[in-house]
Amino acid sequence: MRKPIIAGNWKMNNTASEGAELVKALKPLVKDAKCEVVVCVPAIDIPAVKKAIHGSKIRLGAQNVHFAEKGAYTGEISANMLKEYGVQYVIIGHSERRAYFGETDETVNKRTLAALAAGLTPIVCIGESLEEREGGLTQKVLDNQIALDFQGIEDFSKIVIAYEPIWAIGTGRTATDEQANETIGYIRKRMKKVYAGKNVGRMRIQYGGSMNAKNCKGLMAQPEIDGGLIGGASLKTADFAAIVNFDK
Repeated sequence: MRKPIIAGNWKMNNTASEGAELVKALKPLVKDAKCEVVVCVPAIDIPAVKKAIHGSKIRLGAQNVHFAEKGAYTGEISANMLKEYGVQYVIIGHSERRAYFGETDETVNKRTLAALAAGLTPIVCIGESLEEREGGLTQKVLDNQIALDFQGIEDFSKIVIAYEPIWAIGTGRTATDEQANETIGYIRKRMKKVYAGKNVGRMRIQYGGSMNAKNCKGLMAQPEIDGGLIGGASLKTADFAAIVNFDK
């Protein structure tokens, strides 16, 4: 069985005090959650949120990590720095990082390996643009990302993939339940072929394209979908709790 995982990506939202208040309000609402619950917060919020989630089921995640252990990388944060602060998960290769900050498949791979080496669980984002989907290139794009982003990984039960159709992020558009399930099923099938014998069957794949309180039940009912990487809805306590409690 693959345990579902619902992870909130706050992006560049919430000060430390705002973030602490949000998770304090969230804690009683998700205390009976049957899935893993993660909040991926801005780096500066990590100490306050760590304190606020103490004693709850909520796990702490970061939104990026550098691939070097240390060095002259002004403004960057290493995996060991995150680990020492109690971070357990880290988002890698989000479409916004790729689009705005020059993230490449090569650097996604290096960051993923660094996170694993430090004992963090990477949430690695892959997905296609609207132009690529409409051009019939979805599988080709995913094949390329699968081939490059995951080189050198020996145990895929230790990572999470977030399939994020870029055309459905922050646009209000969402893939249908069937579209999301079909594409995630393709990713799983392709991963098993490319990385056979490396525990791919235990790897979880989230949907990361505008999952919200209204559409979560339909998406989570699909057999290939193991959870969600939640953007805007994770900033609203009631909405995020509704997604976490999708099975109720």
